[in-house]
Amino acid sequence: MRTKFIAGNWKMYKDVKEAAALATALKLVLKDVTDVDVAVCPPFVDIYTVAQILKDTNIKVGAQNMYPKTEGAFTGEISPLMLRSAGCEYVIIGHSERRQYFKESNEEINTKVKFALECNLLPILCVGETLEEREKGIMKEVVKSHLTGGLKDITADKAVHVTIAYEPVWAIGTGKTASPEQAQEVHAYIRELLKGLYDEKTSQTIRIQYGGSVKPGNAKELMSKPDIDGALVGGAALKAEDFEGIIKYNK
Repeated sequence: MRTKFIAGNWKMYKDVKEAAALATALKLVLKDVTDVDVAVCPPFVDIYTVAQILKDTNIKVGAQNMYPKTEGAFTGEISPLMLRSAGCEYVIIGHSERRQYFKESNEEINTKVKFALECNLLPILCVGETLEEREKGIMKEVVKSHLTGGLKDITADKAVHVTIAYEPVWAIGTGKTASPEQAQEVHAYIRELLKGLYDEKTSQTIRIQYGGSVKPGNAKELMSKPDIDGALVGGAALKAEDFEGIIKYNK
């Protein structure tokens, strides 16, 4: 049985003071949660402060990106070793905003996933189609490209440490949400792709999150689907009461 995994992507929100306040609130309201794995992914400048506040709690900390080198003359970049030293256990890789605005390719994303694993960071690999791609009927081709490209040359024993986040781009920050049935259809498709890439056991071990306007009001219905193993939450992760409502969807 896969444990649900819900992560909050804070994107480019919250300065250090605001991040500390949110982390402190989450520490209080989520202190008794034991049935769901929880992580928050603040901006780089907030990570150390948030990790210190959440130390010795059930809430893990992740980053929103990384550069696939341990160190070097790469102005403006952050290495996975730096992230680990700041308190990170997870890192989001290949988010649609990285693909869209920063033109990250499947090859670059694959390099990051492999390097994160080498450095003992747990990747959250994002896949998902735009509205145009869905309307063209190429949603499955896009998702397959993102998944197989991101996992290229990653063996099954490593792949089980990767979380897949299916995020239909048209549902991110728009208020639109894929219906639970639409989301389940794609999650089942991803699970089948994983079986083809690896084997049945591996495909049943890897967790697949849904992302795209997840809120307390729709979390329970989404989580009830057999192949939806959690959520990558954007806007609703920025308020403690909203994130709490998603985490405690079954209460």
